[in-house]
Amino acid sequence: MEVFDRAERLSREELDAVQLVRLRSAVERARRSPHYARALAGVTPDSIRTLADVRRLPLTTKQDLRDNYPYGLLTEPVDRMVRLHASSGTTGNPTVIFYTQNDVDTWAGLMARCMHMAGVRPGDRFQNMSGYGLFTGGLGFHYGSERLGCLTIPAGAGNTARQIKLITDMGVTVLHIIPSYALYFAGALEQMGIDPADKARWPVRVAMIGAEPHTEEVRRKIEEMLHLRAFNSYGLSEMNGPGVAFECPHQCGMHVWEDAFLVEIVDPETLEPVPDGEVGEIVMTTLTREGMPILRYRTRDLSRFVPGPCACGRVHRRLDRIKGRADDMIIIKGVNIYPMQIEQVLMAMPEVGENYLIVLEKEGFIDQIRVKVEIRQEHFVEDMRVLSGLQKRIQTRLRDELLVTPRVDLVQSDSLPKSQGKAQRVLDERGEG
Repeated sequence: MEVFDRAERLSREELDAVQLVRLRSAVERARRSPHYARALAGVTPDSIRTLADVRRLPLTTKQDLRDNYPYGLLTEPVDRMVRLHASSGTTGNPTVIFYTQNDVDTWAGLMARCMHMAGVRPGDRFQNMSGYGLFTGGLGFHYGSERLGCLTIPAGAGNTARQIKLITDMGVTVLHIIPSYALYFAGALEQMGIDPADKARWPVRVAMIGAEPHTEEVRRKIEEMLHLRAFNSYGLSEMNGPGVAFECPHQCGMHVWEDAFLVEIVDPETLEPVPDGEVGEIVMTTLTREGMPILRYRTRDLSRFVPGPCACGRVHRRLDRIKGRADDMIIIKGVNIYPMQIEQVLMAMPEVGENYLIVLEKEGFIDQIRVKVEIRQEHFVEDMRVLSGLQKRIQTRLRDELLVTPRVDLVQSDSLPKSQGKAQRVLDERGEG
């Protein structure tokens, strides 16, 4: 097993020992902040004798971060901080994360570790097609790429024609791109007459995708359309951004860097831990952050630990892809529905294109769900019997998955609104009341 950092070779016993030492240190450091000085009350590092004692620590929520805006979670004077990132919220206080120089350096190392595990090497040419600024995704991958020794192109988001020119002119081999834009991007290549299978013109072999939930079917579609390997990543701004967990070449779950983060999976209602393999809410604690440690943060992301060992040899626990969020659940006729369930069904059907839209409507006093589905041009025929049969087939498969019957509208390819940022998958037209 070729590794970037020796922490990747730690045994389970060594990882547990590192986590315990660093958890106690994180508690000691957190107690220096105004928020945790209050929230921890009588809990001290001596209270943490085993990793199970993490449950003695208070949970932290996004509201806690907002309530303590701007400096209430800092453990040191703001003059020692060298960077901040913030959420994109438009109302109320944003969630702001501060970094010391050591925090930035540690983050760059974790990102380099992720990229190296996915097969990126010094000398690769990396194009970062992600937004910069307060968003963590851009700078996180940028610093990781430079730490690894890659030629790093900060292309930013959007401007598809320029992105393609940079890739082809500079011989780019590695991309960072969000999944919905990757699907859009594949269509743009086709329109420009570029065949991704022609590696002389399209040398890209690796794409790192994340920032929005997506299914395995979407990943495989991206790999097939762009002729590369696409690796799933997980991160959130409260935990630095990207670099929390990443896939190895076996693509069977994302290895959490447990020397830097302690991860729990809990029942979102009872907050009790769930067994490995069972879906619950991810709760995370930073173990190495200096400027603004966060204890037991409720991410609201739903996933599970993948049971069993990984063939790559790393023992860092693996998160399954994000199943949805505890706060984006849709309730229709008493049934809990997650948008990812719908995507999984649609993307498994060869007639379906790259875009869809879930519309929530109200009929009288009853909530209804409508799914608008783009159909590939070769399948959008004039024979109404064929289209009607396809519509019923999609509706049946969705009903079998969701346990309610949605209304299904078939629309032509490229007719739904597209975004070069995160795709809007749900439109709520029910109105108030």
